[in-house]
Amino acid sequence: MDKSGRIGERVPCSAVAGERYTAYVPRPLPPAPPLDLTDIYPLLDQANAAIGRLDGMSMVLPDPSLFLYMYVRKEAVLSSQIEGTQSSLSDLLLFESAEAPGVPIDDVTEVSCYVAAMNYGLERLKEFPLSLRLLREIHDKLMTNARGGNKQPGEFRTSQNWIGGSRPGNARFVPPPPERLIETLSALEKFLHDETVMLPILIKAALAHVQFETIHPFLDGNGRLGRLLITFILCAEGLLKQPMLYLSLYLKANRQAYYDHLQNVRETGDWESWIKFFLQGVIETADQAFDAAMKLFALFGNDRAKIDNSGRATPTTYEVYDAILRNPVTTTRRLREVTGRPLPTLLRALDGLQQIGIITETTGKERNKVFAYRAYLDILNQGTETPYR
Repeated sequence: MDKSGRIGERVPCSAVAGERYTAYVPRPLPPAPPLDLTDIYPLLDQANAAIGRLDGMSMVLPDPSLFLYMYVRKEAVLSSQIEGTQSSLSDLLLFESAEAPGVPIDDVTEVSCYVAAMNYGLERLKEFPLSLRLLREIHDKLMTNARGGNKQPGEFRTSQNWIGGSRPGNARFVPPPPERLIETLSALEKFLHDETVMLPILIKAALAHVQFETIHPFLDGNGRLGRLLITFILCAEGLLKQPMLYLSLYLKANRQAYYDHLQNVRETGDWESWIKFFLQGVIETADQAFDAAMKLFALFGNDRAKIDNSGRATPTTYEVYDAILRNPVTTTRRLREVTGRPLPTLLRALDGLQQIGIITETTGKERNKVFAYRAYLDILNQGTETPYR
């Protein structure tokens, strides 16, 4: 198949200093000539089966909100790490407990803004279509109070940006010039809602992600929002009942291959190779999430049985354990706020949970103690480069 017709338009431009450069304007979706899905269908079947198993699990977990609460935070950490932050999951949880994290506050604030943007987008999708307006709203949540907060949060760019290099003239890739931005974004929005496009939802999400990254419509935050877009599409289209699939771990582990695929689509029109890579990521990510949820389900059951058989099971002990399930890095101050129990009663319960090996005090201090549910964190951190610290 001759795929050259899929390659975007190279637009000559000039910078403020008069330097000439070429920007790239992608062709509207879907690709033409049409995709050859012959070799893709087996992977697509596997990916749909993996998602179905993951989504079905949310119906059998005793409290799927527990898993979602923590898994969303894991995704926020990983997606932000791709952009260069050093924050770990435990840093984010400490920050949310009003304690000082172990990395610069800017890093963990950025991750916290990602959580806020993700939750905002998922809530808005229940009543509002996935649209350019919604993407701008989510971007505002993503960038406000984060680094890059001075780069037009919630507004499409009005100047040229680029990827790699020090200026457009020596950049690795230059997205569309600002005067072509609305044209390309409107075409993307039309593709998302065009019912005449008969493509499987996963393939639609794969195409839309690359198109968004190629357009690069904001001055900052495009990578994070582009990764969120995948999950938003799967939820909006009904493939996921719960937002339980996030690809950042796979993209982080295969970062160079990911960037190569994006550029290969732009230079050769080879969407098929990208879709295979994307579907492989869906399979691996869904399987990892399913395994993590099952391990957590087993852990919670075993640890609750430990409490039952410990001889130290009091109503406060169970109350504290339930609170730690919802925030596996916590403090006595946070537990007092959550449970309303007096400090001496909490300390006895915490001591009991430490004695039977469920939680660990991490600071060694007499005051301002921090307690961690390490086994829980270890399961969530599997596959990442930042274990609990």
